[in-house]
Amino acid sequence: MTNVAPQEPISPPRPGVGLPSARTLTVEVWIVMLLSIAASGIRAFIYLADSLTLGVPLKQQVASIVVSYAPDRPWLDLSYQVVNIGLALVPVALVLYLLYRSGEGPGVIGIDRTQPLRDLWRGALLAAVLGSAGLVFYLVAFRFGASVQIQAVNLTGQWWTIPIEVLSAAENAILEEVIVLAYLLHRLKQLGWRPGQAIAASALLRGAYHLYQGFGGFVGNVVMGSVFGWLYTRWNRVMPFIVAHFIIDAVAFIGYSALHGKVSWIP
Repeated sequence: MTNVAPQEPISPPRPGVGLPSARTLTVEVWIVMLLSIAASGIRAFIYLADSLTLGVPLKQQVASIVVSYAPDRPWLDLSYQVVNIGLALVPVALVLYLLYRSGEGPGVIGIDRTQPLRDLWRGALLAAVLGSAGLVFYLVAFRFGASVQIQAVNLTGQWWTIPIEVLSAAENAILEEVIVLAYLLHRLKQLGWRPGQAIAASALLRGAYHLYQGFGGFVGNVVMGSVFGWLYTRWNRVMPFIVAHFIIDAVAFIGYSALHGKVSWIP
């Protein structure tokens, strides 16, 4: 009979691990932000500086959101789109891991299936109100030269165009709401920030990474971030905001593809 060496018992999970120190949490927040949204904010600031020094009015410049990388080779373009969407969500995986590691888990920011219907109707209502208001604000800002022309989508008409638009909307919603809204507000609360301070920081960061759209994009997203932040501190659930953001972006992307050049009120 073969002797088998006894295996070491697997250590059970430690639910009471406890939070890291305030310094560690601060470093954690900075790393997460610089790997994701803050990095986009820095690029957007440079992009705006470039736009303002071109000598061309903002309303005569174009900024694209979902862009084609290889329009003459659809299969390669699709590969770029799928890979970019997947890699963009890696910071979200990092955030969920950090929440698990600190003994909390995603449920602490409302990522669960405990209130699906409430999450859906709240998200749909927010999308209807803020989406329509945001469209009006963009058109006014563009009219007065405070915004560039936003080309929501410039993909070639392939069979995968709408699926990529939907996936891009989901990517934006998950990345921005999990990190900029839920994770950031949660960690700032643990660091002792007052709600108003945390909401302001989150809203300003949201506005900063939309600076490439011009001043209109900055102001509009600061307002949106303030509303989202205020509601999040009351609901403590990120799912309604993911739903709302997804609907807003999906309608914008698909609607732009369908209506651009066919209606006069879309720049």
